[in-house]
Amino acid sequence: MNVIILLGAPGSGKGTIGEKIRDIAGYTHISTGDMLRENVKAQTALGLEAESYMKKGELVPDQLIIKIVEARLDKGGKDGSYMFDGFPRTVEQADLLDKSLTNRGGRIQHVLFLDSPRDVLMQRLTGRRVCKKCGQSFHIVNIPPKKDGVCDLCSGELYQRPDDSEATINNRLEVFKKQTQSLIERYKKSGVLVTIDSNQNAAKLSEKIIDYLKKGGKIGTAAESFFCVK
Repeated sequence: MNVIILLGAPGSGKGTIGEKIRDIAGYTHISTGDMLRENVKAQTALGLEAESYMKKGELVPDQLIIKIVEARLDKGGKDGSYMFDGFPRTVEQADLLDKSLTNRGGRIQHVLFLDSPRDVLMQRLTGRRVCKKCGQSFHIVNIPPKKDGVCDLCSGELYQRPDDSEATINNRLEVFKKQTQSLIERYKKSGVLVTIDSNQNAAKLSEKIIDYLKKGGKIGTAAESFFCVK
């Protein structure tokens, strides 16, 4: 059972890189948020239990989250390759995941931490614009529309979502830092953390990461130019 974990703040490129790893390297993508929604929609026993907490505005307990994760691992089998996205978020969740993997003959091979300067993250996130009419996304720097403020597809008005404001993003980045710092230290001590400079072209970086994984995660001269193992 091959397992990798993707860690990264909002705007780090985790979503784009995760999709590439899933599609090209053949890893099964495991997002606890997606699995929660799927179980609630299907009204499974676990989904109904999770929904009872969500309706009250409470966090779904770690023990229930790990049960949902275990159900997904059991479905895929011991010979699968899995990529966790956004989980674990805390040391407590990491301990539960380690126990579950050990019981299934698996272990975490790599924790890929996508790191970027705060100003870069802010630029990426505050620059996003969305069409009010069709929902198409643009970026004022990276994917600018042909005409300022106007959607290329339907000529609808582009706007900045409230959660893309500088104040909101500052808060999200602070929450991520506080939430994951001890987790990063934990994986660093266990020798599986690979810190990656994600302040570069996402497509090219994805190719390098996939090549790294296919070679068994061995760091060589080429890898050292964009990987900083800590």
